[in-house]
Amino acid sequence: MDCKDIAALLNDELRPKLYRDASHNGLQVENEGPITRLAVAVDASLETFAAADALGAQMLIVHHGISWGDSLARIDGLNRRILADALRRNLALYAVHLPLDAHPRLGNNAQIATLLGLTRTRPFMDYHGQMIGVAGLLPTPLSRDAFAQAVQDALQPPRLTRFDYGREIIHTVGVCSGGASEGVDDAAREGLDVYLSGEATLQAYNLAKQWGQNALFAGHYATERTGPRALGAWLTEQTALPCPFIDLNLPW
Repeated sequence: MDCKDIAALLNDELRPKLYRDASHNGLQVENEGPITRLAVAVDASLETFAAADALGAQMLIVHHGISWGDSLARIDGLNRRILADALRRNLALYAVHLPLDAHPRLGNNAQIATLLGLTRTRPFMDYHGQMIGVAGLLPTPLSRDAFAQAVQDALQPPRLTRFDYGREIIHTVGVCSGGASEGVDDAAREGLDVYLSGEATLQAYNLAKQWGQNALFAGHYATERTGPRALGAWLTEQTALPCPFIDLNLPW
């Protein structure tokens, strides 16, 4: 298999063309030669490229790629360094942003819902006409403290930020990973007991306090390594190629 074969397999499963996304999802950098080993990660970065190369991977699949909007309009400065590093290592790069957040099995949000044991799950949180999050029920209602511990156990984030402004008992949960602080508003409008996301922001604080809404933030990175992990396992099943997850365990 070559990088275009792997990209075609990913495109068939993730269907990136269905999503309105700032990320140019798909194969962002080609390499030369066959692919015998893959790697997955959250971010495309010099650090991740070096880790993939050390694993012997010829192709890296990431959630956050290097091409966003017109970000590569000029290949200078850091852009030149990043592209030169990938080419020097003969490393192909495939990026999948919103399609991996929203995928009903392999996505970041579906994986978090599974880790938390949510039942009766459904699409949640409209983003430019696309439902990218997941909402569901806890099998047993939990106190806010017990729910926070469940999130800690499931995602193992470096820290949790809690806005405890809603009900003391948690049953219904809305999940949207990463930098989705605006989802507090969606959760409140739908009457969910708690909203779980990645980045705690001033916007999230103001929304939670004014709505009287519980919200919990476990970090952008920690909430978005679930999808790449699942995608790596799926790729190994589909291709029989090794596809380890590169975990930099970042604190943000």
